[in-house]
Amino acid sequence: MEDDYLPSIYLQFLERFPEVAEAQGALARTIREHNPFDDRTDRLIKLAMAIGAEAEGAVRSNVRKALHHGASLDDVRAVALAAITTCGFPTAIAALNWIEDVTRASAES
Repeated sequence: MEDDYLPSIYLQFLERFPEVAEAQGALARTIREHNPFDDRTDRLIKLAMAIGAEAEGAVRSNVRKALHHGASLDDVRAVALAAITTCGFPTAIAALNWIEDVTRASAES
């Protein structure tokens, strides 16, 4: 399952700072409980924010999670394309590249 993938840098963070990781997780759960969006929409919103922040790891993670929660590849690509007019062409192209990397890796496994 896509949610089972955790990058090594995140695993190192969990090992080195377990109390911080737990506090961050608790905050994320609390925010999610107050969020009116379904899981699919929530992940597409987070994907959009990650693209805008040019946060490659967060983009990759939210692509996996959005697809897991029912978003289509076309939905995910549409979020990246929408970034062209707000975040700029280079940001959108980078995001599209990261999206394709994730989907290619998923297809290979």
